[in-house]
Amino acid sequence: MVDFDIESAAFLESVLNASSDCIKVLSLQGKLLFMNNGGLNVMEVDDFNTAQGCDWTSFWAGENHPLALGALEAAKAGQTGKFTGMANTLRGNPRWWDVTVTPIFGQGGASPSHLLSISRDITEAKEAQTRRELLTEELDHRVRNLLAVVSAIAAQTFAALDRSSLAAFTARLVALGNAQGLLVQTAWQSASIHDVVDKALKPHAPEERAHCSGPEVPLSAKEALALALAVHELATNATKYGAWSNSCGKVEVRWTVTDRELRFFWNESGGPEVQAPTRTGFGSRILDRNLASEFRGKVEADYCHSGLRFTLIAPR
Repeated sequence: MVDFDIESAAFLESVLNASSDCIKVLSLQGKLLFMNNGGLNVMEVDDFNTAQGCDWTSFWAGENHPLALGALEAAKAGQTGKFTGMANTLRGNPRWWDVTVTPIFGQGGASPSHLLSISRDITEAKEAQTRRELLTEELDHRVRNLLAVVSAIAAQTFAALDRSSLAAFTARLVALGNAQGLLVQTAWQSASIHDVVDKALKPHAPEERAHCSGPEVPLSAKEALALALAVHELATNATKYGAWSNSCGKVEVRWTVTDRELRFFWNESGGPEVQAPTRTGFGSRILDRNLASEFRGKVEADYCHSGLRFTLIAPR
């Protein structure tokens, strides 16, 4: 049983004033006609009379101004306009806002009679995001420095040993560094399979002799690092012994995904005749053990005469 008049002006006003969002009624020309108490508070308006009738879009300066104009025009056309931008309060304090502008239809309902603008203060969330980004960038910088130090120590420690082994070790560090750079962008949550493959291939692949295709697939941090190392090893072998060791060989990298399974294929063609390795090196262990383990799947390498066929099958 409703014991209040839900249509009364006083009740509707109390509902508006109960919100901490900045709720405004605008004319079709964008003039400010009404602001709720929550809006007066967050916008630091002491006396609404000082703001009443002003152009709402004038609150938005610089690159935010066209966003406000666009939202206003969308609402006038009977649609919903949305944007996120910065605007000062009436006391000059900058705040970040998540803004929605919608039409208010008159009794006829054919066209808007007024516009409703709701702005939510998201300054704290924006500042927290900025702090996270700064910390993430600092972490990325420190990890890259650490990898550089490890590389330098390895160069000094193993200077008398086989230079090709040292070069292979350094190249693997670079591949790891590139992959973790991608992960930094999402706070080590995930990385795009496209980006991981492209980054790992870039130091090796002649652009016209490598073809990559497949749907967008987000990878976990462990999967991204494992795949980056695996693609690096495959590309290194293709450059030394496989399709990219001559002037005409090609590599096709593709993947498919369903609700249950990811399939990743590395297919070489046009290179010299391929033979299976006679021993299992570190690169092979990266492919056979590390990749399969991190993806909880299985791998298969088929050393066809026409070129290596490498496949990863993993559950999703």
